[in-house]
Amino acid sequence: MSMEFVISEAEKAVMMVLLIGGPILVIALVVGLVVSIFQATTQIQEQTLAFIPKIVAVLLSLIIFGPWMLSKILTFTQDIFSNLNGFVS
Repeated sequence: MSMEFVISEAEKAVMMVLLIGGPILVIALVVGLVVSIFQATTQIQEQTLAFIPKIVAVLLSLIIFGPWMLSKILTFTQDIFSNLNGFVS
């Protein structure tokens, strides 16, 4: 197993993590930004107001993107297991 092969597999894993986590993080970021703008304009400084909409948005995005995320993870895992003999030699 060469150094280039290990780096290539690590790069694939990092890209998969970014691809899977990206949509949920972007949705949480956008909802947090909207709530922060709302808090700044209305001068409401309630701490729970910042967390509850983000939690709801992340749960809804998991429901929406969950099957897609699972299929991507399963494809990646099947690819790794199908090439397992190449990792050992």
